[in-house]
Amino acid sequence: MTSPTENPAASVTRSAGVVALGTLVSRVLGAARDMVIAASFSVAATDAFFVAFTIPNALRGLLAEGAVNSAVIPLYTDVRAKEGVARAKEVHRILSGALLLVLAIVSMLGVAFAPILVGLYADGYRETPGRFEETVLLVRIVFPYVFFMGSAALGMAALNANGRFAVPALTPALLNVALIAAPFTLVPGVVSMGLPPITSLALAALIGGALQVIAQWPALRGIGHFAMPRLDLRAPVVKHAASLLVPLTVGLGVYQVNVMLARLFASYLEEGAQSYLYYGQRLVEIPQGMFALALASASLPRLSSLRAQGDALGLRTTFVTGLRQALFVALPASALLVALAEPIVTVLFGRGAFERQSVIETSHSLLWQGAGVAFIALVRVLVPVFYAHQDTRSPVWASVANLVAFSGLAYFLRGPFGHVGIAIAISAAGLVQFTVLWGLLEARHPEVLPVAKDRAPLALSCVRLLLASAVAGLAGWGVGLLGDWAAGGNDLRNVAVLVAASLAAGVSYVAVCGLLRAPELGEILGALRRRRR
Repeated sequence: MTSPTENPAASVTRSAGVVALGTLVSRVLGAARDMVIAASFSVAATDAFFVAFTIPNALRGLLAEGAVNSAVIPLYTDVRAKEGVARAKEVHRILSGALLLVLAIVSMLGVAFAPILVGLYADGYRETPGRFEETVLLVRIVFPYVFFMGSAALGMAALNANGRFAVPALTPALLNVALIAAPFTLVPGVVSMGLPPITSLALAALIGGALQVIAQWPALRGIGHFAMPRLDLRAPVVKHAASLLVPLTVGLGVYQVNVMLARLFASYLEEGAQSYLYYGQRLVEIPQGMFALALASASLPRLSSLRAQGDALGLRTTFVTGLRQALFVALPASALLVALAEPIVTVLFGRGAFERQSVIETSHSLLWQGAGVAFIALVRVLVPVFYAHQDTRSPVWASVANLVAFSGLAYFLRGPFGHVGIAIAISAAGLVQFTVLWGLLEARHPEVLPVAKDRAPLALSCVRLLLASAVAGLAGWGVGLLGDWAAGGNDLRNVAVLVAASLAAGVSYVAVCGLLRAPELGEILGALRRRRR
């Protein structure tokens, strides 16, 4: 574990680096997964699977990672600081028992009421014979995935709270491995049973979820957390966790209404709209997962611990460091995704069943979703600050603002712009959510915000990073003009051009940051040097 006296910037940077490395492995495998799926199945088939997989994923974010981040980790770290390690372990067992019971019940209800759920997310599928029924079948197969993800999230909470970030960051890659293998290993079996080939992906998701849980067992045993959950619904800590989860449930529920509306709107659009949005979102999640989400995962235990100790200076320093470092990665990532949207989609997906028109439509989705990467990254940094204060109500209002902005924009823009209108609405709603969160932070937890003498350096950092990102985007776009993107992703020249364009953008960004003496570059390079030693 991190020493309480350790420099907060170095601590979070190092921990986030571990998480980012593991997440990078998962994201690379995730990109490979999406490449295999796009080449193996038509967009009509993947439309059905992506809707089906979205539904348990929505509850996973609500009842698994959401519950763990907002209640389990803050309560665990608070009890450990005040009552000791043994009591904290017992609290973890009690919370695990209650949460797993809820997840088991939810999984059974999801299987039973799958037709109603599909109606909420993709009622437009009823207009195509057999499409709605196929999606219902996929939901029933994949829904228990939420139980495995809840179990994995509880293990992640114990490991992260004890300074073990590598295993939780690496285990999500197992889901991608299972999905990559599915078209080659499971398709013949499901076809012989009279099921659609796409069913293989639903089965693979269950296998990947179970593997994530099993892979954590050795590490949990190493920290003394490999114990059976304890079911005690009357325990005070369960009631406390429930009180924290009620506003979180509303907040995340609002976000999931966004997801539901996006799927529902897309279900009435052209065939492939779901897939275009999904593939664009997956590519946007690569930079978010590499560092923005990694910073959030690494900083939450640290923020909770600092607040429990009453260290206001450490809390503020950790928060400001997270802001700067999130922007250091998110701004150039956004510039790169916008400048190289078509080349990226072409090289990754432009083969097999994924035709040229699918490439063009997905690149439009990526461009507009990529424009909002920085806003989503900042939201990921702001929310843990509220959770560390056991304030789960404030993010609810920001989520409501996001919902209002998204639903209004998506409803009006989908008519003239199709799925691109939904992509625009996603990024615009992220900006609204960040703005509201910042205002609530100023009103309710101003001690976390930078003091007057620190505001000018923070603003200067933003200007530096914006300038460096603009130069990087222009450099990547210029090199990208050399590609023949209509030739597809199997053209080796296109692969070489995309690699060269990405390198040009990366080198330009680092060079400009170095010339402008951006402190974030030194912090991250220092963390990498320490990790190497």
